Amino acid sequence: MQRTIETNATIGRLKELRQRGVMTNVDLGALERLYRERYARFLRLAEAIVRDPELAREVVQETFARVIRSRSRHRGEGSVEAWVWRTLVNAARSAVRDRSRRAVAVADVPEPRGSANGHEPDDGVRALVAALPERQRLVLFLRYYADLDYRQIADALEIQEGTVAATLNHAHTAIRRALETEVHP
Repeated sequence: MQRTIETNATIGRLKELRQRGVMTNVDLGALERLYRERYARFLRLAEAIVRDPELAREVVQETFARVIRSRSRHRGEGSVEAWVWRTLVNAARSAVRDRSRRAVAVADVPEPRGSANGHEPDDGVRALVAALPERQRLVLFLRYYADLDYRQIADALEIQEGTVAATLNHAHTAIRRALETEVHP
């Protein structure tokens, strides 16, 4: 219910801005569609980064507020969707920095809702993902929580596709090695 109210409020603000002709460099209709179609994915990524469902909702709302406020600065380089993903990652990072004084338990790293392989989430894997360097975690989150392809991840993080592939490979290798060490100490 809360999500529906927040979503409807944001969509209402977007429609109002479109009617007033406020959006200049970004098609408001496309932004509204993106919000409606990708909200759950935006929320999953924000939750994976900030590790708090309530804060994640705030991050998604802040992301769209930032996009609206900075619409005139959008250079048109890359897609609007990549710009929104990048803004979301930056907003989530800022939220984490803002609350960095408080310790967050490693076990609080959320798993994607509904495992694709049908297995229950493993707290050991959560801890391993949380221990990865930030870039590796972000690439994993964008790939598996937001379901973005390599090109979209590259655009969102402003890196090359080859860097995405290498970073994802390093993350998989680190997790695999740590799991093998647990099984065969």
